[in-house]
Amino acid sequence: MRKNVLITIDGPAASGKGKISSYISKKWKLKHLDSGILYRALAFRLLKNDINLESDNDIKKSLKFINKISFRKYKQLRNENISKAASKIAIYQSVRNFINKIQQNHVKENIKSNGFVVDGRDIGSKVFKNADLKLYIEVNEQNRAKRRYKQLIDTGEKSIYPKILKEIKLRDYKDRNRKYSPLVIPNDAFVINNNGSFSDTIEQINKLIKDL
Repeated sequence: MRKNVLITIDGPAASGKGKISSYISKKWKLKHLDSGILYRALAFRLLKNDINLESDNDIKKSLKFINKISFRKYKQLRNENISKAASKIAIYQSVRNFINKIQQNHVKENIKSNGFVVDGRDIGSKVFKNADLKLYIEVNEQNRAKRRYKQLIDTGEKSIYPKILKEIKLRDYKDRNRKYSPLVIPNDAFVINNNGSFSDTIEQINKLIKDL
């Protein structure tokens, strides 16, 4: 694999993008940028400042006073309330432009350190259209709901599987039908089936990365 590569990983909620990206980051010594954590961090800040998440105008005004968003994966950002808030604000073009610019600037400033793996729901289709390798992670709704349920239980958060499955389906619908940057399979992306074991998934991916 050559240096300074950019790998994008798109896919629906709870498809395993983060776990796969972390593996690629360690295996191939690439920096990992989790776009979802930026949306969660912004949602957390807006809620903390009592900003109305239903108002595009209120959010736009707030963005003018935010110069920096942390890339750190704080545990408090992983609960369901923040997840729902992040999903709410992600529909706004002003928010997507704000987060996209942060990601693009960060990668541009640090790309020379071996390269990047970036995951999200519009990374290869919108944010980094010229990535060296685009992956789209495909997992059925039931498996995603089971994995999300286990993740919440393991972190001590109470949850109910049928409720998680319903929320996964609703989030998919919103992501695929939002006006700005809907969830799609990016052009030239390799579709990776992640319904089976993790070892099967990374075997598919490593073969592709070796050819870069």
